[in-house]
Amino acid sequence: MAPAITPVRTATGFPSATHVVVIGGGIVGLTAALTLAERNIPVVVLEKGRLAGEQSSRNLGWVRKTSRHAGDIPLALAADRLWAALPARVGRDVGYRQAGIMFVARTGAQMAMHEHWLESVSPLSLGSRLLSRAEIAAHVPGGRGQWAGGIYTASDGRAEPSLAASAIAAAAIAKGAVIVENCAVRSLVTSGGKVSGVVTEQGELRCEQVLLAGGLWSRRFLGNLGISLPTLPLICSVLRTAPMTGPTEIAVGAPDFSFRKHKDGGFIITQRGALDASLTLDHLLLGPRYLPQLRTQRDFLRISLGKAFLKDLALPRRWGTKKTSPFERVRTLDPQANPVLNTEAMTNLRAAWPAFEQAKIEETWAGVIDVTPDSNPVIGPVAALPGLTLATGFSGHGFGTSPAAGQLAADLVSGHPPLIDPSLYRFDRF
Repeated sequence: MAPAITPVRTATGFPSATHVVVIGGGIVGLTAALTLAERNIPVVVLEKGRLAGEQSSRNLGWVRKTSRHAGDIPLALAADRLWAALPARVGRDVGYRQAGIMFVARTGAQMAMHEHWLESVSPLSLGSRLLSRAEIAAHVPGGRGQWAGGIYTASDGRAEPSLAASAIAAAAIAKGAVIVENCAVRSLVTSGGKVSGVVTEQGELRCEQVLLAGGLWSRRFLGNLGISLPTLPLICSVLRTAPMTGPTEIAVGAPDFSFRKHKDGGFIITQRGALDASLTLDHLLLGPRYLPQLRTQRDFLRISLGKAFLKDLALPRRWGTKKTSPFERVRTLDPQANPVLNTEAMTNLRAAWPAFEQAKIEETWAGVIDVTPDSNPVIGPVAALPGLTLATGFSGHGFGTSPAAGQLAADLVSGHPPLIDPSLYRFDRF
């Protein structure tokens, strides 16, 4: 089960027409809707299940620039500014704290990767710096890890997935956005070669623009339209401890664990060195496009073939507008947390920081990440279908950059000058 989020009172129906339809009630789609509503642009958000029911509430809550590709840094910098202003913007606490993020390395080779990244972003003045073993101990006391060194960015931080999406949704509704839960979009309506509406399980809604922010489901939705989006699913298992006295407010990432302070005084922990790859048909269809990633990250993947393959095969890849869509059959992707990975995370963490030996696990969950071949999202129009814009494929980075990613998507949909240069994220790069 996903962590509980603050409930939002949403609409039970939608108007016959609007300017923009956002497909998907995750944090990026909701931020786009808030931006559009603030500009007095009519917008309707349609969510097949519950708001933020999938990865938007299941992620780790990190807001970081560290270790991002240099080309992705402008989006992360814009997100920093927008996160800082978000509580005043939405009138609620979203748990944002600029408490810093540190990555630690066990080997010289791992440390060399941090050094190479720091050199690659040196013109950007991020304030990131390399740390010695002694400096790691000073920042995060009580440890006994034999670190080769680390890297630290004081301006990185965290926010709370259980608070943020709900606060953004409530603010968007207050500004005039219409948000409808449990209403799947089955397909698009086109007129004269461009988008003119959507067909939902509750009927048709006319519009001029559609923003598809459907996370992992975006590939299947587009496939039904004859458009190929290369994304693959990976599963991250997470746990949350009870409130405890911990070593730091800084979020820490090691090769085989990570932790960060939770709003209630506990910690969010994961096995940072492993993700589950439960094979589906898409892994077979798209696998060759991911070979460069597989060569460098094979040790991170726990590959398995089981029920997930059969469940995926049972969902249609083509359907008509009068047929029940896959999005109605599966309202929420809710994978089981992998107890082996969570046990590994706790074992590795306790060996490095003994304070966690007394930690009591209160909650576990897992979430499905949609990964692109280059690990960058798609934020941009689909040339083959004017009126359709994508904001998807965030590859595990979506929450941290969501304020900027959602605003950038809203800029592109509404014809406003873009927040940053969107060329890195264009769909046609694939």
